[in-house]
Amino acid sequence: MPLWPVYTGTNEPHDGIAKLPAPPPWRDFDGGPVLPAPDAAADTAAHSPDRTHRAETYQATEETVELVNAALYLRRPLLVTGPPGTGKSSLVYAVARELRLGPVLRWNITSRSTLHDGLYQYDPLSRLYAARQEAARPGRTDGTGGAGGTGGTGGAVDGSGIEHHLRLGPLGTALLPYDRPRALLIDEIDKSDLDLPNDLLNVLEEGQYEIPELVRASRLTPDGVAEVLADGTDERVPVVRGRVRCRAFPFVVLTSNGEREFPPAFLRRCVTLHLRQPDDRHLAEIVRAHLGEPDAYARTLIERFLSRSGAGDLATDQLLNAIYLARSAGLDAGSLDRLAEQLMPYLGQSAQSDVF
Repeated sequence: MPLWPVYTGTNEPHDGIAKLPAPPPWRDFDGGPVLPAPDAAADTAAHSPDRTHRAETYQATEETVELVNAALYLRRPLLVTGPPGTGKSSLVYAVARELRLGPVLRWNITSRSTLHDGLYQYDPLSRLYAARQEAARPGRTDGTGGAGGTGGTGGAVDGSGIEHHLRLGPLGTALLPYDRPRALLIDEIDKSDLDLPNDLLNVLEEGQYEIPELVRASRLTPDGVAEVLADGTDERVPVVRGRVRCRAFPFVVLTSNGEREFPPAFLRRCVTLHLRQPDDRHLAEIVRAHLGEPDAYARTLIERFLSRSGAGDLATDQLLNAIYLARSAGLDAGSLDRLAEQLMPYLGQSAQSDVF
Protein backbone atom coordinates (compact mmCIF):
# COMPACT_ATOMS: atom_id res chain seq x y z
CA MET A 1 0.00 0.00 0.00
CA PRO A 2 1.43 3.45 -0.93
CA LEU A 3 2.69 5.59 1.92
CA TRP A 4 2.04 9.34 2.30
CA PRO A 5 4.06 11.01 3.47
CA VAL A 6 7.12 8.96 2.59
CA TYR A 7 9.36 11.69 4.00
CA THR A 8 7.99 12.72 7.39
CA GLY A 9 10.54 15.30 8.56
CA THR A 10 10.93 13.54 11.92
CA ASN A 11 14.63 12.70 11.35
CA GLU A 12 13.93 9.05 12.18
CA PRO A 13 15.48 6.75 9.51
CA HIS A 14 13.12 4.21 7.92
CA ASP A 15 12.56 2.21 4.72
CA GLY A 16 9.42 4.00 3.61
CA ILE A 17 10.97 4.64 0.18
CA ALA A 18 10.11 1.01 -0.62
CA LYS A 19 6.41 1.92 -0.33
CA LEU A 20 6.64 4.70 -2.90
CA PRO A 21 3.94 4.00 -5.52
CA ALA A 22 4.71 3.35 -9.17
CA PRO A 23 5.72 6.51 -11.04
CA PRO A 24 3.45 8.33 -13.48
CA PRO A 25 3.55 6.64 -16.91
CA TRP A 26 5.51 9.58 -18.33
CA ARG A 27 8.17 9.25 -15.60
CA ASP A 28 8.67 5.47 -15.70
CA PHE A 29 12.29 4.46 -16.34
CA ASP A 30 13.67 1.01 -17.12
CA GLY A 31 17.44 1.32 -17.08
CA GLY A 32 19.70 -1.64 -16.41
CA PRO A 33 21.54 -3.68 -15.42
CA VAL A 34 20.08 -2.91 -12.00
CA LEU A 35 22.62 -1.80 -9.38
CA PRO A 36 22.22 -2.07 -5.60
CA ALA A 37 22.14 1.30 -3.87
CA PRO A 38 25.40 1.96 -2.01
CA ASP A 39 25.53 1.85 1.75
CA ALA A 40 25.48 5.16 3.57
CA ALA A 41 29.10 4.58 4.64
CA ALA A 42 30.32 3.94 1.09
CA ASP A 43 31.47 7.54 0.55
CA THR A 44 33.69 8.67 3.42
CA ALA A 45 33.74 12.25 2.07
CA ALA A 46 29.98 12.45 2.56
CA HIS A 47 30.35 11.79 6.29
CA SER A 48 31.85 15.07 7.44
CA PRO A 49 30.65 16.17 10.89
CA ASP A 50 28.98 19.20 9.33
CA ARG A 51 26.87 17.16 6.90
CA THR A 52 25.95 14.57 9.50
CA HIS A 53 24.91 17.24 12.00
CA ARG A 54 22.80 19.07 9.43
CA ALA A 55 21.01 15.84 8.49
CA GLU A 56 20.23 14.97 12.10
CA THR A 57 19.03 18.40 13.21
CA TYR A 58 17.10 19.69 10.18
CA GLN A 59 13.70 21.10 11.15
CA ALA A 60 11.30 20.71 8.24
CA THR A 61 8.14 22.79 7.94
CA GLU A 62 4.81 21.29 6.93
CA GLU A 63 5.11 22.87 3.47
CA THR A 64 8.60 21.39 3.06
CA VAL A 65 7.38 17.89 3.92
CA GLU A 66 4.49 18.17 1.45
CA LEU A 67 6.60 19.37 -1.47
CA VAL A 68 9.42 16.89 -0.85
CA ASN A 69 6.85 14.11 -1.05
CA ALA A 70 5.35 15.63 -4.19
CA ALA A 71 8.79 15.55 -5.83
CA LEU A 72 9.34 11.94 -4.71
CA TYR A 73 5.95 10.78 -5.98
CA LEU A 74 6.20 12.63 -9.31
CA ARG A 75 9.88 11.76 -9.86
CA ARG A 76 10.63 15.44 -10.46
CA PRO A 77 13.54 17.63 -9.33
CA LEU A 78 12.90 19.89 -6.34
CA LEU A 79 13.94 23.52 -6.88
CA VAL A 80 14.52 25.10 -3.45
CA THR A 81 14.77 28.88 -3.31
CA GLY A 82 15.19 31.31 -0.45
CA PRO A 83 17.61 33.68 1.26
CA PRO A 84 20.95 32.44 2.61
CA GLY A 85 20.87 30.45 5.82
CA THR A 86 17.36 29.02 5.49
CA GLY A 87 18.51 25.40 5.14
CA LYS A 88 18.24 24.89 1.38
CA SER A 89 21.24 22.59 1.00
CA SER A 90 20.69 20.90 4.37
CA LEU A 91 17.31 19.58 3.21
CA VAL A 92 18.73 16.94 0.88
CA TYR A 93 20.94 15.51 3.65
CA ALA A 94 17.96 15.23 5.98
CA VAL A 95 15.85 13.45 3.35
CA ALA A 96 18.69 11.09 2.40
CA ARG A 97 19.25 10.18 6.04
CA GLU A 98 15.59 9.58 6.88
CA LEU A 99 14.87 7.55 3.71
CA ARG A 100 18.23 5.74 3.72
CA LEU A 101 19.15 6.86 0.23
CA GLY A 102 22.88 6.45 0.79
CA PRO A 103 25.60 9.11 0.45
CA VAL A 104 24.46 12.43 -1.00
CA LEU A 105 26.01 13.23 -4.37
CA ARG A 106 26.93 16.92 -4.52
CA TRP A 107 27.55 19.15 -7.53
CA ASN A 108 28.63 22.69 -6.58
CA ILE A 109 27.81 25.05 -9.42
CA THR A 110 30.05 27.90 -10.56
CA SER A 111 29.84 30.29 -13.50
CA ARG A 112 32.06 27.87 -15.45
CA SER A 113 30.07 24.69 -14.76
CA THR A 114 28.77 22.77 -17.78
CA LEU A 115 26.47 19.77 -18.18
CA HIS A 116 29.50 17.71 -19.16
CA ASP A 117 31.09 18.40 -15.76
CA GLY A 118 28.10 16.95 -13.97
CA LEU A 119 27.85 13.85 -16.17
CA TYR A 120 31.46 12.65 -16.43
CA GLN A 121 35.09 13.66 -16.73
CA TYR A 122 37.45 12.09 -19.28
CA ASP A 123 41.21 12.63 -19.29
CA PRO A 124 42.62 11.89 -22.78
CA LEU A 125 46.13 12.99 -21.82
CA SER A 126 46.43 10.41 -19.05
CA ARG A 127 45.17 7.77 -21.48
CA LEU A 128 47.77 8.78 -24.06
CA TYR A 129 50.48 8.58 -21.41
CA ALA A 130 49.29 5.11 -20.33
CA ALA A 131 49.30 3.92 -23.95
CA ARG A 132 52.86 5.14 -24.45
CA GLN A 133 53.97 3.47 -21.23
CA GLU A 134 52.38 0.22 -22.34
CA ALA A 135 53.92 0.43 -25.82
CA ALA A 136 57.37 0.94 -24.30
CA ARG A 137 57.05 -2.03 -21.97
CA PRO A 138 59.85 -4.57 -22.57
CA GLY A 139 58.70 -7.61 -24.51
CA ARG A 140 55.56 -5.93 -25.87
CA THR A 141 55.58 -6.88 -29.53
CA ASP A 142 51.90 -7.52 -30.32
CA GLY A 143 51.19 -3.91 -31.23
CA THR A 144 48.26 -3.65 -28.87
CA GLY A 145 49.82 -1.17 -26.52
CA GLY A 146 48.45 1.87 -28.29
CA ALA A 147 44.99 3.33 -28.06
CA GLY A 148 43.30 0.01 -28.53
CA GLY A 149 44.92 -2.28 -25.99
CA THR A 150 43.40 -5.65 -25.24
CA GLY A 151 40.18 -6.58 -23.54
CA GLY A 152 37.30 -4.40 -22.37
CA THR A 153 36.34 -1.31 -24.30
CA GLY A 154 39.70 -0.66 -25.81
CA GLY A 155 42.34 -1.67 -23.30
CA ALA A 156 40.88 -2.96 -20.05
CA VAL A 157 43.85 -5.26 -19.47
CA ASP A 158 46.75 -2.88 -20.08
CA GLY A 159 45.20 0.22 -18.55
CA SER A 160 45.11 2.30 -21.72
CA GLY A 161 41.38 1.74 -22.28
CA ILE A 162 39.01 4.67 -22.11
CA GLU A 163 37.22 3.39 -19.03
CA HIS A 164 40.43 3.65 -16.98
CA HIS A 165 40.56 7.39 -17.59
CA LEU A 166 36.91 8.28 -17.17
CA ARG A 167 34.91 8.95 -14.02
CA LEU A 168 31.21 9.68 -13.74
CA GLY A 169 30.24 13.01 -12.18
CA PRO A 170 27.57 13.56 -9.51
CA LEU A 171 24.71 13.88 -12.00
CA GLY A 172 26.02 11.00 -14.11
CA THR A 173 26.24 8.77 -11.04
CA ALA A 174 22.76 9.73 -9.80
CA LEU A 175 21.29 8.54 -13.12
CA LEU A 176 22.80 5.06 -12.92
CA PRO A 177 20.15 2.28 -12.78
CA TYR A 178 20.07 1.90 -8.98
CA ASP A 179 17.26 -0.10 -7.42
CA ARG A 180 16.32 2.86 -5.21
CA PRO A 181 16.74 6.61 -5.71
CA ARG A 182 20.05 8.33 -5.05
CA ALA A 183 20.09 11.82 -3.51
CA LEU A 184 21.72 14.57 -5.58
CA LEU A 185 22.36 18.17 -4.54
CA ILE A 186 22.93 20.68 -7.37
CA ASP A 187 23.95 23.62 -5.25
CA GLU A 188 23.47 27.28 -6.23
CA ILE A 189 22.17 26.70 -9.74
CA ASP A 190 21.61 30.46 -10.06
CA LYS A 191 25.39 30.95 -10.26
CA SER A 192 25.58 28.94 -13.49
CA ASP A 193 26.01 30.10 -17.04
CA LEU A 194 22.69 31.07 -18.62
CA ASP A 195 22.63 27.90 -20.72
CA LEU A 196 23.03 25.30 -17.95
CA PRO A 197 19.38 25.14 -16.79
CA ASN A 198 18.27 24.54 -20.37
CA ASP A 199 21.05 21.99 -20.87
CA LEU A 200 19.78 20.09 -17.83
CA LEU A 201 16.24 19.90 -19.21
CA ASN A 202 16.71 16.97 -21.56
CA VAL A 203 18.82 14.88 -19.19
CA LEU A 204 16.44 15.31 -16.24
CA GLU A 205 13.38 14.81 -18.46
CA GLU A 206 14.69 11.66 -20.17
CA GLY A 207 16.61 10.26 -17.20
CA GLN A 208 19.45 9.18 -19.47
CA TYR A 209 22.58 10.30 -21.30
CA GLU A 210 25.36 9.01 -23.54
CA ILE A 211 29.12 8.98 -23.16
CA PRO A 212 30.33 9.39 -26.77
CA GLU A 213 33.82 8.09 -26.01
CA LEU A 214 32.39 4.82 -24.68
CA VAL A 215 29.82 4.56 -27.48
CA ARG A 216 32.64 4.57 -30.04
CA ALA A 217 34.83 2.20 -28.04
CA SER A 218 31.96 -0.28 -27.50
CA ARG A 219 32.03 -1.17 -31.18
CA LEU A 220 35.33 -2.94 -30.60
CA THR A 221 33.99 -5.45 -28.07
CA PRO A 222 31.22 -8.08 -28.26
CA ASP A 223 29.34 -7.07 -25.10
CA GLY A 224 30.19 -3.33 -25.15
CA VAL A 225 30.43 -3.20 -21.35
CA ALA A 226 32.83 -0.74 -19.72
CA GLU A 227 33.54 -0.68 -15.99
CA VAL A 228 33.88 2.97 -14.94
CA LEU A 229 34.39 4.76 -11.65
CA ALA A 230 31.34 6.38 -10.07
CA ASP A 231 31.43 9.67 -8.18
CA GLY A 232 32.40 9.48 -4.52
CA THR A 233 33.75 5.93 -4.60
CA ASP A 234 36.60 3.82 -5.96
CA GLU A 235 34.23 1.07 -7.06
CA ARG A 236 33.45 0.51 -10.72
CA VAL A 237 30.01 0.22 -12.27
CA PRO A 238 29.05 -1.24 -15.66
CA VAL A 239 28.03 1.04 -18.52
CA VAL A 240 26.60 -0.81 -21.54
CA ARG A 241 27.51 0.56 -24.96
CA GLY A 242 28.17 4.01 -23.54
CA ARG A 243 24.55 4.65 -22.53
CA VAL A 244 23.25 5.31 -19.01
CA ARG A 245 19.56 5.25 -18.13
CA CYS A 246 18.16 5.45 -14.62
CA ARG A 247 15.72 2.98 -13.09
CA ALA A 248 14.71 4.79 -9.90
CA PHE A 249 14.73 8.51 -10.68
CA PRO A 250 17.02 10.25 -8.17
CA PHE A 251 15.86 12.72 -5.54
CA VAL A 252 17.35 15.87 -7.07
CA VAL A 253 17.49 19.12 -5.10
CA LEU A 254 18.55 22.29 -6.92
CA THR A 255 19.15 25.29 -4.69
CA SER A 256 18.93 28.96 -5.62
CA ASN A 257 19.39 32.18 -3.67
CA GLY A 258 16.97 33.92 -6.01
CA GLU A 259 19.67 35.86 -7.83
CA ARG A 260 18.17 35.14 -11.27
CA GLU A 261 15.05 33.95 -13.02
CA PHE A 262 14.80 30.57 -14.72
CA PRO A 263 13.13 29.81 -18.06
CA PRO A 264 9.52 28.59 -17.90
CA ALA A 265 10.45 25.29 -19.57
CA PHE A 266 12.84 24.61 -16.69
CA LEU A 267 10.41 25.67 -13.96
CA ARG A 268 7.53 23.52 -15.19
CA ARG A 269 9.71 20.43 -14.91
CA CYS A 270 10.48 21.11 -11.26
CA VAL A 271 8.54 21.11 -8.01
CA THR A 272 9.33 24.51 -6.46
CA LEU A 273 9.76 25.12 -2.73
CA HIS A 274 10.41 28.61 -1.36
CA LEU A 275 11.95 28.72 2.10
CA ARG A 276 11.31 31.86 4.15
CA GLN A 277 13.04 33.08 7.25
CA PRO A 278 11.71 31.07 10.22
CA ASP A 279 9.28 32.59 12.71
CA ASP A 280 9.85 32.64 16.47
CA ARG A 281 8.43 29.14 17.06
CA HIS A 282 10.46 27.60 14.24
CA LEU A 283 13.61 29.43 15.35
CA ALA A 284 13.22 28.03 18.88
CA GLU A 285 12.89 24.53 17.39
CA ILE A 286 16.05 25.03 15.35
CA VAL A 287 18.01 26.27 18.37
CA ARG A 288 16.69 23.36 20.45
CA ALA A 289 17.74 20.81 17.80
CA HIS A 290 21.27 22.23 17.53
CA LEU A 291 22.08 23.47 21.04
CA GLY A 292 19.42 22.17 23.41
CA GLU A 293 16.68 24.08 25.22
CA PRO A 294 17.17 27.85 24.75
CA ASP A 295 17.80 29.72 28.01
CA ALA A 296 16.65 33.23 28.84
CA TYR A 297 19.53 34.96 27.04
CA ALA A 298 19.10 32.70 23.99
CA ARG A 299 15.45 33.73 23.82
CA THR A 300 16.54 37.36 24.03
CA LEU A 301 18.86 36.79 21.06
CA ILE A 302 16.04 35.09 19.14
CA GLU A 303 13.81 38.12 19.70
CA ARG A 304 16.60 40.47 18.66
CA PHE A 305 17.28 38.38 15.56
CA LEU A 306 13.60 38.53 14.56
CA SER A 307 13.30 42.26 15.17
CA ARG A 308 16.36 43.00 13.02
CA SER A 309 15.60 40.59 10.17
CA GLY A 310 12.93 42.83 8.65
CA ALA A 311 15.53 45.42 7.66
CA GLY A 312 17.99 43.08 5.96
CA ASP A 313 18.99 39.49 5.33
CA LEU A 314 20.18 37.46 8.29
CA ALA A 315 21.09 33.74 8.32
CA THR A 316 20.02 31.31 11.01
CA ASP A 317 23.58 30.10 11.54
CA GLN A 318 24.52 33.64 12.63
CA LEU A 319 22.02 33.30 15.47
CA LEU A 320 23.33 29.83 16.35
CA ASN A 321 26.90 31.17 16.50
CA ALA A 322 25.85 33.97 18.86
CA ILE A 323 23.93 31.62 21.18
CA TYR A 324 26.78 29.11 21.26
CA LEU A 325 29.33 31.78 22.25
CA ALA A 326 26.94 33.23 24.84
CA ARG A 327 26.86 29.80 26.51
CA SER A 328 30.54 28.97 26.12
CA ALA A 329 32.62 32.14 26.36
CA GLY A 330 31.82 33.17 29.97
CA LEU A 331 31.58 36.87 29.06
CA ASP A 332 29.61 39.54 30.94
CA ALA A 333 26.28 40.75 29.59
CA GLY A 334 27.67 43.90 27.95
CA SER A 335 30.40 41.98 26.14
CA LEU A 336 27.88 39.36 25.00
CA ASP A 337 25.60 42.04 23.55
CA ARG A 338 28.45 43.66 21.59
CA LEU A 339 29.68 40.28 20.35
CA ALA A 340 26.20 39.18 19.30
CA GLU A 341 25.76 42.36 17.26
CA GLN A 342 29.09 41.76 15.52
CA LEU A 343 28.16 38.14 14.76
CA MET A 344 24.83 39.09 13.18
CA PRO A 345 25.63 41.71 10.50
CA TYR A 346 23.19 42.11 7.64
CA LEU A 347 24.06 39.98 4.61
CA GLY A 348 22.17 42.26 2.23
CA GLN A 349 19.03 44.28 1.91
CA SER A 350 15.93 42.17 2.18
CA ALA A 351 13.63 42.08 -0.83
CA GLN A 352 10.93 40.25 1.14
CA SER A 353 7.87 41.99 2.47
CA ASP A 354 6.43 38.75 3.90
CA VAL A 355 9.42 37.43 5.79
CA PHE A 356 7.29 36.30 8.74
